Amino acid sequence: MNVSVKPAPGDNRSLKNILVAEKDFEAGDIIYKEHPIVAVLDADLQGKGSHCSHCLRHIQKGMAITPESDRLDSVYCSEDCQVKDKVQSQNLLFGLEPVLPPEMDNGLNELTKRDRNQAQETFTAFLKAQNKPSHLLAARIVARQVTIETAKMSANKGGPVVAELPEGSGVGEQYGLSDHIERLRFINANVSDEEIKKLCEVLASALPGLEKSITDERHAILLGKIAYNAIGICYAGGRDDRPVSDERPEDMERTRTPHGTSRQTGCGLYLVSSYLAHSCAPSARPLFNSGTSELHLVATHPIKKGDELTMAYVDVSQHAEETPEEARRRRRVELARGWKFKCECSRCLSETPEGAESELGVEKDESKVEEVLRHTLVGEPSGPPTGLE
Repeated sequence: MNVSVKPAPGDNRSLKNILVAEKDFEAGDIIYKEHPIVAVLDADLQGKGSHCSHCLRHIQKGMAITPESDRLDSVYCSEDCQVKDKVQSQNLLFGLEPVLPPEMDNGLNELTKRDRNQAQETFTAFLKAQNKPSHLLAARIVARQVTIETAKMSANKGGPVVAELPEGSGVGEQYGLSDHIERLRFINANVSDEEIKKLCEVLASALPGLEKSITDERHAILLGKIAYNAIGICYAGGRDDRPVSDERPEDMERTRTPHGTSRQTGCGLYLVSSYLAHSCAPSARPLFNSGTSELHLVATHPIKKGDELTMAYVDVSQHAEETPEEARRRRRVELARGWKFKCECSRCLSETPEGAESELGVEKDESKVEEVLRHTLVGEPSGPPTGLE
């Protein structure tokens, strides 16, 4: 992908990694392309039939493939997207077909259908009531991890399920999706007992014992990783018809996008692009030139081998009605609310009025890595995750 993940210069305590170019690029060059490990449509578009529920492509009227039964009213732009979505997460979370390979099912699916149906109906109602992409993203990540582990047990070495191994696992058998996700940074996130209960019921009804992989702490960390790393998917500058949230600004879900979360079609988790640090004068920009959730990272100016790659997490342009000071404050407030750090990039420092005081509510980068990873890499005492209330 022409990049590598390396420790941030001079950083040996926070374990912050950055993305570094492995060759020279000119402005406009595509540095790499990356598919999301999971992606979801914004809630207001789900069920309208206008976008593919897997790749998020816009679908011309009358051209959507509609499943016979789907709790989320999903539609697809192609049979390939429908099959991939079904295999990766849709069947486990919202379908009633066997979860285990045929040679291992031994009639389990028939015995569990009634309980699965009831659990899925309850979970679907919860997701629609919450109206937040992060909950569905988290559930799909869990489901995809289950699919990968299931594929490893399959005696059949072909078909869409086994195709999950090279596509979803990452680097060989010794380093998989769970290892990637474990290394991502996160911020504190709230998780409700109701969400945990309903997701666990879906997993337990499909395969008894599967629910034991979900705990309050683990799921809170996963939601914190989504909050910190999810990237907004915007086509051609984004849309203007996304409903305005009635939540308080500090409670709104945000995703990394130079266009602003309010203009996205959906969002996804990109494992490599999660290592892109923010800058208000970024060296690269995520584009979606294929009209799908495939991310194209494009250089915004000449880049030399060894340079750090950065992107803008928020809209860093100066709006017509804003002064430079107002634009700077707007983007820094949004960064503090969404990603819990005080931006001190070169642009912010150069635009800071002399004697200006910070009123952002954060004085440092509050993102973190998991305790088990910190213990492994720097030998600090390992303990239970903290700050997850």
